[in-house]
Amino acid sequence: MEKKIKRTPDKPLVSSLPIHALPLWEEMKKEKSPITFELELTARCNNDCRHCYINLPAGDRAAKARELTFDEIMKIAGESVSMGALWCLLTGGEPLLREDFVDIYLGLKKKGLLVSVFTDANLVTKEHAALFKKYPPRDIEVSVYGVTRETYEKVTRKQGSFATFRGGLDLLLESGVKVRLKAMALRSNAHELPEIARFCRERTKDYFKFDPLLNLRFDGDRARNEMIRAERLSGQGIAALESADSERMESMKKNCELLIGPECAEAACNHLFHCGAGNGGFYISYDGQFRLCSSLLHPDCVYDLRKGSLAEAWREFIPKVRAMRSEKKSFLEKCRACSLVNLCLWCPAHAYLETGEMDASPDYFCEVAEARAGELKKRIKDGSLPA
Repeated sequence: MEKKIKRTPDKPLVSSLPIHALPLWEEMKKEKSPITFELELTARCNNDCRHCYINLPAGDRAAKARELTFDEIMKIAGESVSMGALWCLLTGGEPLLREDFVDIYLGLKKKGLLVSVFTDANLVTKEHAALFKKYPPRDIEVSVYGVTRETYEKVTRKQGSFATFRGGLDLLLESGVKVRLKAMALRSNAHELPEIARFCRERTKDYFKFDPLLNLRFDGDRARNEMIRAERLSGQGIAALESADSERMESMKKNCELLIGPECAEAACNHLFHCGAGNGGFYISYDGQFRLCSSLLHPDCVYDLRKGSLAEAWREFIPKVRAMRSEKKSFLEKCRACSLVNLCLWCPAHAYLETGEMDASPDYFCEVAEARAGELKKRIKDGSLPA
């Protein structure tokens, strides 16, 4: 029987601390209970961003028909809570496209979950702002693609989206809810990234992050994949961008020492999964597919919740996936034994999206890792990072 976490019904466990700092975190990890889960409400989006790996048109009827219903979502949430989950992230596509978003949001809150929301802010209305003010989310993360109309709309490929983004973001900030701002580092907005960072930090004070990793399409669309590749920064471009951020460089240096121990950086260790996927959390796609993380789409790593149970997925399916091994000599000798593994974009999920194989070694990942290593060595040598 799953060990249940006691709580007062309909009253969320509220904390300003990060989830990993909650008192129950370590205890729950010992119990191997799910702590967090991500819920993809839809794959549809109001924008059509050049770099996006998932978005389908807002009016895609076939995609809409496959979406989990309100009742299915509440069932999954209830099972998650009974198993110990504390936190749920609502993502997409654009989650606010769901006509029943308010019902879903309140339903999750009533189950005692801390709820976060990822949004592009374009669809935020006064009603949404009032909802979030009255029933605060743990946080809302908003993507900032540019701080000028030209750059923003070059990325979103949607005329008028910059104005709706600014309007929605202002409504959120004025409501007083916790907003976190982030950016994707693209060729289309690289020239504006310093201004984007300044824009974000002026509005959130203590938080801003950018991500240079552009996943290829989940549906394998060739034309869209070429567009994504065209938006990727080179390894040197990524390293130079990160090198300008001292905090990021210090964190990267620590990761080199902490993420994966020496026992895993050996060809003798042929387990595919050394990340945290499936340890403490899981991901549910808009059509009910259970995954260890958002990017892991290999058919052997996906469990259909419409045909099975969450408990079975958590207790039996995850261990099977995490036990997967590679027998590919080229991978074991190149990637598994690589001293730059903690600077690399590689993981089984990303490798599969790039090549169709989880134990492949994409050249682009090597390029990024080598460039990052060069920047770290340079910073250590000139004394701007401690040895």
